[in-house]
Amino acid sequence: MKISKNDFFFYSCWLLCLLAVAGCTSKPEKQVVICSKDFTEQVILAEILARHIEAKTDLKVERELNLGGSLCHQSLTAGKIDLYVEYTGTAYANLLKQKPISDPKKVFDYLKQEYPKQFKAEWTEPLGFNNSFAIIVRGDDAKKLNLQTLSQLGKAAPNLRAGFGPEFNEREDGFPGLAKTYGIKFREQPKELLLGLLYQALQQKEVDVIAGNTTDGLIQSLGLVVLKDDKNYFPPYEAVPVVRSQILEKYPELRQVLAELGGKISEEDMRRLNYQVDKKQQEAGEVAQEFLLQKLGEPKPVTPGK
Repeated sequence: MKISKNDFFFYSCWLLCLLAVAGCTSKPEKQVVICSKDFTEQVILAEILARHIEAKTDLKVERELNLGGSLCHQSLTAGKIDLYVEYTGTAYANLLKQKPISDPKKVFDYLKQEYPKQFKAEWTEPLGFNNSFAIIVRGDDAKKLNLQTLSQLGKAAPNLRAGFGPEFNEREDGFPGLAKTYGIKFREQPKELLLGLLYQALQQKEVDVIAGNTTDGLIQSLGLVVLKDDKNYFPPYEAVPVVRSQILEKYPELRQVLAELGGKISEEDMRRLNYQVDKKQQEAGEVAQEFLLQKLGEPKPVTPGK
């Protein structure tokens, strides 16, 4: 079939229009990828950050939740994710391999200085709470054995059994240093337990001492006692969003949006949020959204078509 010049012109224009539309639709979305470690608090914090970013910007947030160990840090430095919440003491001792210290300002200043140089990432505003390791015993045992401090635990330890998560057994700021500082030697080698089983093991009297975190929601509900770190062994563990420098340059609005969450989450807030998920079995995203409504007045996003 012979095509006229007019037809050729028409089809050429039509093809160019199709290509232009295809080019527009394939344009990448403005997106950031947020990560969480593999425990409840981290998932809640990731949802708080993600939902706040979505409410205040036109950025789409992709979630990579429940990554174990140091995978969030590794993924950040590899450029696979863009931000996550880290703890100052963890970064200082475990990632930067510094001897743990108890001065929160010195720790934070060092991280602010070193992360851009070593990892091309930045520490933003602290969220407002410190989630330190907590050495925890049953309430009845605390009364019976007169246990209020870690120094007192050092004396009672030969008659007690302990259970710790894998990281606490090994890390620089974990059990090895704690045992040395307080002279703690348990009746037997501490059991290595998954983080999610620690409280169950304590409640069922499989162990007598566990290492949890000060913001764990189950502490109060189970009537447990956190022993005082009377020699200030544990370094500060302030929760702070860490962001790749490149993504802050690409989306400068992120800096202000994250700063709006600075100082907004107290230890009491975090314990309550953890309790709602761990004990009341509420969904982490809904708990995060309710928190944003209460603290910042951010309503739940309207689902299209509803």
